[in-house]
Formats: sequence, structure tokens, C-alpha cells
Amino acid sequence: MTEPGATDDHPTPDRRHESGLANPQRAIRGLGSAVMALEVLVLLLAVVPIRILDVEPFGAAIGFVLAVAVACIVFAARMSHRWAWIGGGVVQVVLLVGGIFLHWMIAGIGVVFGLTWLYALSVRRSLSRPPVRDEE
Repeated sequence: MTEPGATDDHPTPDRRHESGLANPQRAIRGLGSAVMALEVLVLLLAVVPIRILDVEPFGAAIGFVLAVAVACIVFAARMSHRWAWIGGGVVQVVLLVGGIFLHWMIAGIGVVFGLTWLYALSVRRSLSRPPVRDEE
């Protein structure tokens, strides 16, 4: 039985996890979604430089960036699934490959967010581990 006033959002101190977070899985999902949402924003902001830099083929570059942005939106919405985390990594590789064929700027976005994604995976791994208890 739970104590009066204890909810999932604000558990009592004895229900907190070793990391200090009330709900580590929610924090992990939030981090993954935040990285994907930021990547969507950067990809959409990249449309104007693609136009100004006169990237050829223009339609393919814009279509590629928009398709990757849509994929990032889907992955951000589904961070509770393992396939979304895998898909987030695949997006970074797709951006690198797209940058080779379309414009180096797209590959640059892939490199920056690839490193960011590696950090998110590192945080996910460390928060997903069971706590280590000292033997007394």
C-alpha cells in the first residue's frame, strides 16, 4: 500500500531509484525524444541554407532532409520501443551517407547528432543498469 499523497510523479524518498531519479525510464525516454526533436528542428532549419547554397539536385536534397525529419519525429514519439533507439542511430548513418551524395552540410548534421546520440545511448545504458549495493 502506498503512503497518502504518493503518486508516480512524486514518489516517496524510499521509492526513489539509486540514480536519484523518480522514474529513470521516463527520463531516458525524454532524453531520446529531446535529441530527436532538436534534430528535427536543425534539419528543418537546414532547408534555407540548402536553397541559398544552390545544392544540386535541389529537390532531392530538400526531399531527403524532410524525409529524415519525419523519421526523427516518428522515432521521438516512440522512444519507449527498442526499435526507435536503433532507428535513431540509423538516422545518423543515413545523414552521413546523404551528405556524401548531396552536400557536406548534411553530413555535418549527421556527425554532430551522431555524437549527441552516442551520449544519449551512454546515459541510457548507465541509467538502465541495476543499482550496485554495498555489502555490509
